[in-house]
Amino acid sequence: MQDNTKQSGNYATQFIGKEVEIIIDRPLHSKHPKYGFVYEINYGFIPNTKAPDGEGIDAYLLGIDDPVETYTGKCIAVVHRLNDADDKLVVIPVSLGDVDDEEIRRSTHFQEQFFTSEIIRETDE
Repeated sequence: MQDNTKQSGNYATQFIGKEVEIIIDRPLHSKHPKYGFVYEINYGFIPNTKAPDGEGIDAYLLGIDDPVETYTGKCIAVVHRLNDADDKLVVIPVSLGDVDDEEIRRSTHFQEQFFTSEIIRETDE
């Protein structure tokens, strides 16, 4: 069981350290269509990808303070959900440099508070 849970993050970790394009389908300050919470950051998906839920791989966009429709940035981490198969990429502007784990947790708390997760970063393994 542990291996299957951990495996769900494998499809997403391949993007860490790479530049990716995001289609923003839930812009900053929009409401979740089903649960009604407000998106405190831009949120979308990577086109032409497929996550275990059958839709594009989801992505949080940090460091952009205006609603956007698309964005190309650098994936710095994955929010790997331990109790859900739908992991999220963490994307930032290339010019931003880096964002620490605490900032990722703070920025994604509006949605991740409902899940148990860990932040996966690129390793030297």
